[in-house]
Amino acid sequence: MGFTLYLDTILIPSSIFLTLGYHVYLWQCFKHKPSATKIGVDKLIRTTWFSDIRQGDDKKGMLAVQSLRNALMATILTASIAIMINLALAALTNNAFNAGARLFNSEIFGSQSGKMYSLKYGSASLLLLVSFLCSSMALAFLIDANFLINASSARADGDHKELSFSSRAYTQEIFERGFGLALIGNRVLCVTFPMLLWMFGPLPVALSSAALVWGLYGLDFAAVPAKFS
Repeated sequence: MGFTLYLDTILIPSSIFLTLGYHVYLWQCFKHKPSATKIGVDKLIRTTWFSDIRQGDDKKGMLAVQSLRNALMATILTASIAIMINLALAALTNNAFNAGARLFNSEIFGSQSGKMYSLKYGSASLLLLVSFLCSSMALAFLIDANFLINASSARADGDHKELSFSSRAYTQEIFERGFGLALIGNRVLCVTFPMLLWMFGPLPVALSSAALVWGLYGLDFAAVPAKFS
C-alpha cells in the first residue's frame, strides 16, 4: 500500500508540474524574446503577412481567406478529436472500474479505488472539454476573421471609403485571438494524452509527460530563420 501511495502522490504531481513548468518557461521566452520560439516567429510572420494585405485588394483578400482554411481545418480536427475521445471516455467509465479491478490489480498500476478512478477519468475529461471549448472559440474567431478580411476589400458606395467594421486593427485582433485559442486547444489536447494513460498507472504518465515535453521543446525551439534571430 505504501508503494502504491508513493507512485500516485509523487509521480503524478511531478508529471503535472513538469508539463506546466515547461509551458511557463515557453510563455516567458515568448513574452521576452519571441524570436527565440517558433510560436513567436509564427506570430511575427503572421503580422508581416497581415500588413501586406492591402485594403481594397481583392486578390490579396481572397488569398488570405484561402490561406486560413488550413488553420480552420486543423482547429476543426482538434475539436473533433477532443469531443470524440471525451464521449468514448464517458461510455467506458461505467465499466472501467470492474474491468480494472480484475486486470490492474498489481501495485505497479497505482491505486485502483473508486475515488481514484473518478479522479483519473474526471481529470482527463475536464482537459478534453477545455480543449474542445478553446478550439470551438478559435473556430468562431477564425471564421469572423475570414469574413472581415474578405470584407476589407469592399468599398462603400459612392465615396469609396472603407467599411467601418472592417478596420485593420480590429481584424488583426480577431485574427490573433483565433490562432491563440487554436494553439491553446491543441496544447491542452496534447497534455490530455498522458493523463489518459493514468489508468495504466502513474509510471506511464511520468514517462509520457517527459516524452511530451521533450517533443514539444524540439518543436517550439526549432531553428528560426536568420532574419528573426
